Amino acid sequence: MFMDISSEMIHGLLPVFLTSVLGASAETIGLIEGVGEATASISKLFSGWISDKLGKRKALTIVGYGLSALSKPLFALATSSSLVLGARFSDRVGKGIRGAPRDALIGEMVPSELRGAAYGLRQALDTAGAFAGPLIAIALMAALQDDFRLVFWLALIPGFLSVLVLVFGVREPEHEATKLQAPLKFADLKTAGTAYWIVVGIGAVLTLARFSEAFLILRAQTAGLALALAPLVLVVMNIVYALSAYPLGALSDRVDRKPLLVIGFAVLIAADVILAVASDIPTVMIGVALWGLHMGMTQGLLAALVADEAPQYLRATAFGVFNFVCGIALLLASLTAGLLWEMAGPYATFMAGATFTAVGLVATAMFLRKRRASQPSH
Repeated sequence: MFMDISSEMIHGLLPVFLTSVLGASAETIGLIEGVGEATASISKLFSGWISDKLGKRKALTIVGYGLSALSKPLFALATSSSLVLGARFSDRVGKGIRGAPRDALIGEMVPSELRGAAYGLRQALDTAGAFAGPLIAIALMAALQDDFRLVFWLALIPGFLSVLVLVFGVREPEHEATKLQAPLKFADLKTAGTAYWIVVGIGAVLTLARFSEAFLILRAQTAGLALALAPLVLVVMNIVYALSAYPLGALSDRVDRKPLLVIGFAVLIAADVILAVASDIPTVMIGVALWGLHMGMTQGLLAALVADEAPQYLRATAFGVFNFVCGIALLLASLTAGLLWEMAGPYATFMAGATFTAVGLVATAMFLRKRRASQPSH
């Protein structure tokens, strides 16, 4: 939660900072966001394997949170979009290092029948920080006369608080180191079974249809939202995300998780269509809220499905591979969104997202229907 406060204090202002202060284009923003998320996903791939190899989760998680905290001053010091890219790269490497070991650690700290609720709670707390951060940024921008750089400096404080909470408040369960051999062998993941790879495929398709939230901020700007209020977009999205993630995660412990993901696809289609045609700020915010509901319906469920289908000794590696695939998909989605925005504007960008989501929805629904008779409920 604290790290999300820190990150979103910056992320909520970053698209506006890039365009209004550094003169960057939407295509450049798409590149920065896509490369950042892909970097995080590549880092997760290797940190997950290292965590399984060492049989340790907490140490790598501390390193990841620490690196992200230390990257915050780089945003304040940036004088060009290339330097922002470097800062974003460092921040996302930290996210990547911590992601898979942290998710594996959660899976090992709770019983399997409560995993949906546990991952939903983690998403809810992450997202509580993600809407608190932009609210704090808005207040600081008003108090500091739109001083972007000072706000970025102040984001360092909650970042370090997150590291302290992890160091002193989390106790890792005892387990033995595994016998995976370097270098990473994807053949080792064959023991995860077909169901795990189905989850990876669903996650990739869903991510290809969903680009960076930076484009939600830009969309609100085109509808007339003031610069200082730009973080309000992330506030709206993340309030809905936080309120929906835990109850939907808990619900998924009692019903089949996969059909809930199909519903999540449908919600994303509605969000994209509304954002494509919106002509005023309230309509944009409806689309943003539906985007947040889609996130609450899908992200925790996907994490729980990965934990369900991966064997314990490969769990962090399984999360790493899953996040790597989704990160590459997000890179492609964000680059495509940036290009479409530059060439044809926001309508084309969001309608393309809706179209791809619809294709993914049909393909996933058909595939799950064929496998339903032979697959366990979760």
